Amino acid sequence: MKTSLKLGGAYIGLVVGVGFASGQEILQFFGGFGLMGLAGALVALALFAFLLMNLYQIGSRLQTQSHKEAMEYICGKPLGRVVDLMLTFFLFGTMVVMFAGANSSFEQQLGIGHSIGGMVLGVLTVITVCLGLKRVITLMSLITPVLMVIVAIIAIYALTHIQKPLAELEQIALAVPHPAPNWLLGALLYVSYNVAATAAAVVVMGGSVANLRTAAMGGVFGGIGVGVLILAMALVMLVQIDVIGGSAIPTLLLSNNIAPWFGDVMLALLLVKLYCTTSGFAYTLAARCAAYGVPFRVATVVAVVLAFIASQVGFVKLVGLVYPAMGYLGFVLMAAIVIAWWRNRSAPLPDQQNA
Repeated sequence: MKTSLKLGGAYIGLVVGVGFASGQEILQFFGGFGLMGLAGALVALALFAFLLMNLYQIGSRLQTQSHKEAMEYICGKPLGRVVDLMLTFFLFGTMVVMFAGANSSFEQQLGIGHSIGGMVLGVLTVITVCLGLKRVITLMSLITPVLMVIVAIIAIYALTHIQKPLAELEQIALAVPHPAPNWLLGALLYVSYNVAATAAAVVVMGGSVANLRTAAMGGVFGGIGVGVLILAMALVMLVQIDVIGGSAIPTLLLSNNIAPWFGDVMLALLLVKLYCTTSGFAYTLAARCAAYGVPFRVATVVAVVLAFIASQVGFVKLVGLVYPAMGYLGFVLMAAIVIAWWRNRSAPLPDQQNA
C-alpha cells in the first residue's frame, strides 16, 4: 500500500504543474463548461485511473528503465517510434507554455514588461541545464506539496466568497472561449495530453516496482487524486468566474484578493515550479537531440530561444492551442494503451509478482 501511495503521489506531482496551479487549464477545459464541466472532471478521474493503472503495470511487467522499450511494447515498433517523436514535440510544446506562463505571471503580479518573466526563466534554464545542475529538479518534489496547500487555501476562500447565484455564474462561464466544442471532448483532450506528456516518466517509475498489483494500485490512487484536484479546481473556477474575468492567471488574482502578500507567495511558488519544470524538460529535450549528434549545450540554447519566441503568442492562447493539439495527437497513445490492456487482460502474472 505504501509503495502504491508513493506512485500515486509521484504522478500527482507530475501533473500539478503551472498550468494546473494557475487555474487557466482547468478554466478552459472544465470550468468554462459550467456544471457539465464538473461531469467532465469525473470522466477525467475515471480515465486517469484506468490509463495510469495500465501504464504503471506495463512498466512493472517489462521491468523497464527505458520509455522507448515501453512505447514499442504498447504501440508496436513502427508506431512506437512515431509516438516517441511525438513525445519530443510534447516536451517542446509544454516548454513554450511554461515560458508564456512566466511572462503572464510577471506582468499580472508585478506590472512589468510582458517578456521579462520569460527572459529571466530562459537565462536560469540555460545556466542550470548547461552547467549540469540537475539536482535543482528535486526542488519540484518539495514545491508541489506546498503549492497544493496554497491551492487548497484558495479553494476554501473561493467557496466561501461566492457573490452570485449559480445559474448566473454558469451563464458567465459558458461565454468563456473553449478549446473543445463540448465538455466531454474537453475532458478527453485534457486527459490525453497529460497522459501522453507524462507517459515516458510513468512507465519508468512503474519499472521500479516488481509487483504488478502494487503498480496498478499506484495508478488508481494517482488517477483518483488528480481527478479530485481537477474537480475542486473546476468548482473554484465556476463559482469565481465573475471575479476572474479575463485574468491569465486566475489563482494569482484570487490569491491577491485574499491578501497582497499571499499573492506574492503564490507568484514565488509558481515561478519556482516553472523553473523546475522547464529545466527538467529542457534537459530531457537536449539529451534527445544529443542522441542524434546535436551538441547538448547547443540544443539547450536553441530549444530555450525557440520556446521563448513562440511564447510571445500569449499564455491564454497557447493553453487553448498547444494543449488541444497535444491532446488530439495523444489519442493515438490512449488508443494504444486500451488495446494493450485488452491484449493482456487475461495474461497470467509471473509467479514472483503474485507473491
